[in-house]
Amino acid sequence: MRDGFVKVAAITPKIRVADPEYNRQIICERMDEAFGQGAVVLVFPELCVTGYSCGDLFFQELLLRKAKEQLLAIAAHTEGKNGIVFIGLPLMWEGKLYNTAAALSGGRVLGLVPKTYIPMYNEFYEGRYFTAGMEEPVEVELGVDDTCKAWMGTHLLFTCRALPELKIAAEICEDLWSPKPPSIEHALAGASLIVNLSASDETTGKDLYREELVKGQSARLFAGYVYASAGDGESTQDVVYSGHNLIAESGAVLSSSRRFTNETIYGEIDVLRLYGERRRMSTYFFQKEGYRSVPFALELVETALTRPVLPLPFVPKDFRQREKRCEEILSIQSMGLKKRLEHTGCQCAVVGISGGLDSTLALLVTVRAFDLLKLPRGGIFAVTMPGFGTTDRTYENAVKMIRCVGATFAEVDIRQAVQVHFRDIGQKEELHDVTYENSQARERTQILMDLANQKNGMVIGTGDLSELALGWATYNGDHMSMYGVNASVPKTLVRHLVHYYADACGETDLKDVLYDVLDTPVSPELLPPTDGKISQKTEDIVGPYELHDFFLYYVLRFGFAPAKIYRLALLAFDGIYHKETILKWMKTFYRRFFSQQFKRSCLPDGPKVGSVAVSPRGDLRMPSDASAAIWLKELEELEEQTV
Repeated sequence: MRDGFVKVAAITPKIRVADPEYNRQIICERMDEAFGQGAVVLVFPELCVTGYSCGDLFFQELLLRKAKEQLLAIAAHTEGKNGIVFIGLPLMWEGKLYNTAAALSGGRVLGLVPKTYIPMYNEFYEGRYFTAGMEEPVEVELGVDDTCKAWMGTHLLFTCRALPELKIAAEICEDLWSPKPPSIEHALAGASLIVNLSASDETTGKDLYREELVKGQSARLFAGYVYASAGDGESTQDVVYSGHNLIAESGAVLSSSRRFTNETIYGEIDVLRLYGERRRMSTYFFQKEGYRSVPFALELVETALTRPVLPLPFVPKDFRQREKRCEEILSIQSMGLKKRLEHTGCQCAVVGISGGLDSTLALLVTVRAFDLLKLPRGGIFAVTMPGFGTTDRTYENAVKMIRCVGATFAEVDIRQAVQVHFRDIGQKEELHDVTYENSQARERTQILMDLANQKNGMVIGTGDLSELALGWATYNGDHMSMYGVNASVPKTLVRHLVHYYADACGETDLKDVLYDVLDTPVSPELLPPTDGKISQKTEDIVGPYELHDFFLYYVLRFGFAPAKIYRLALLAFDGIYHKETILKWMKTFYRRFFSQQFKRSCLPDGPKVGSVAVSPRGDLRMPSDASAAIWLKELEELEEQTV
């Protein structure tokens, strides 16, 4: 449970219909297995103590009495166990029968949640036996003394003392399929985890719809969702139950069972992530009226993570999804630029082309925007500006690319102008310091801006999200433009966008040059080359972009603390980077992220393409003078632990 990860289990035992004593034994056995696997939230199917398919046997007093007795026996079995268990049983109260989900922990019954929506159409006609549950909790007696009392009602929240963000609420089968599932109110009351005890019969294609329901509800509510369904063991008199179990979190299925196998499935729900999502959503307002909180105790233990942690969170793992994502992003970028060109009346765009990835993507986006506007591509002024660090490879790729797309080629050698500037400010040319580098970047920006004025055009920015996060941009140099098309595209995604464009363009010459750009090391080329090759490699200086993009995603998307991000990074980059390397570049990331905010506070406009962006107008309202002390301190503590 450290870092908010809670291991859950959805369990389908093979029961006997109308045999509560036997079912209690099986439930306890499966419970022990799940506890042994480290699960702390266990969910069993609807009416599993008796079986869902008892039919008119639910009218039998003996069955109901035995079910209550076995409930107390199963509750006693949880004594000394580190977890909370949900089981289903029929319960009589004040002359009415309720289909309930009982929450058990610490040797007792914590509470009972009755089913809200009783189906009147299914094969077993639940309305023949059961009454819809009450919202306001009432106290019910389950035994002969006060220790056997529990609250019953739909408005119960089971709250973990050790991890207060873990608030669990229950709904039962049909409740989810209704137009207004109770889980909506549960989540608005604070529930971060919804458990569903179900007995959903199987028909052709129903599993797909069931999965979409669970995924959709977890996404809509920013919640974890554990769905445990009845399986083999129920009566097959008219229907078959497949034991289709599902565990989902915020729209993603973490685990699903094979149908017709009575499996136990496991997953780790990140409740801190869910609360982080809710904090960001202004329309997520909490309404706790009428809910009773029932506390339970859990020991904070280390949860071994089995959920996948992708090293490239901005890039879809599936090839088809990746292609779709690339096309969508290119469309957003080009449509944003199209609108800006239309609005300003510009028929000219000025783009500085270095032969690197970022300027390549900016040029390709500009070409798309011009095509959408049916403007001649010759209106794109693609400018190469060779300087002290320019290599033949990048220069030749820039020239070839400009020719291939049909843009107007322009070349302005900046070396002489920069040398004059060095003389004016007293900078020694042999001193390769930050002034040496930034003077070149600012000279290039001045050229682009003046050309744009001259041609009544617009300077298209090339800098990407990763560079902005690290402040790897020259203030009032490449930091500035009139519209930054790459501003919310991280470096790891830029590469895939260019690769996708190369594969899709259908032009051999363009494809070849784009492939060579992809093979070129990332560099600002501001220092003289060594033996004609790039001497200044960005990732040698600031660190691997795949690490920085990973850090950026979890810092801005979920607001995770450094220790949690480090833990996830160890999993994602296992066998790729040593833990010392990850920590080293994490410190660089946090130091630069905080110190360089002043550059992000005055960014040009640019289209947002994903959930992580740094625009000061809507995405990152961060003070330029914020201290990184507490984040760096946590990293130092982690460093001490790894020694």
